[in-house]
Amino acid sequence: MGWLTGCLIFLCTACNSNSNNYNTGTTTKQDSLKAVQQITNALLKIDTAKKTVATGDLVLRTGNDFTSESLRSLNQRDKTYSHCGIASIENDTVFVYHALGGEFNPDQRICRDRFEDFAAPQGNRGIGIYRYGLTAAEIKSLVITVKNLHAMGIMFDMKFDLQTNDHMYCAEFVYKSYLMGTNGKLQFNTSHIGDFAFIGVDDLFLQPLCTVQKKILYQ
Repeated sequence: MGWLTGCLIFLCTACNSNSNNYNTGTTTKQDSLKAVQQITNALLKIDTAKKTVATGDLVLRTGNDFTSESLRSLNQRDKTYSHCGIASIENDTVFVYHALGGEFNPDQRICRDRFEDFAAPQGNRGIGIYRYGLTAAEIKSLVITVKNLHAMGIMFDMKFDLQTNDHMYCAEFVYKSYLMGTNGKLQFNTSHIGDFAFIGVDDLFLQPLCTVQKKILYQ
């Protein structure tokens, strides 16, 4: 299991898919205008998608960097997304709570980011919004759970160990939040590579009670 753990530790930086990937080659004015237009179009799509989001939704993104591509490959059934979080609408602002590792989250604690920042086109190729069949009471319990974990300052789990609760990686945080918040109503598939058990991002949105609300590709 040693080589796999090392690989996962390296790949955890894929969750930081908000980093910009600049092309060091020569760009023309036409290239620049095209890039600006692509970002503008993506921002419009993000604004439209934000209106779809409800508290308790599963929000996913596809990072556009090499490590995100590698992390997606760990998904056993659907390799669309590389990172995930849970939405909460607070005072008319849509936030996404998510566990993030690497240099773009120096303190390594669970993040609370605006939806627009989580979905930023500068670091992502697209997003997905998914919803579980939960009651209002279950959603309220879920949000309390999420906010409690955030307040506790849970650190990113560099060991990708599902057995511990004081550190959590991105899919683990989402998985355990839904599990605890719904008192076990939501059960999830566990992926395996050899003897190593983990929760893949695809295990979250392929759950039977989960339905897609919006899928967006920026380009």
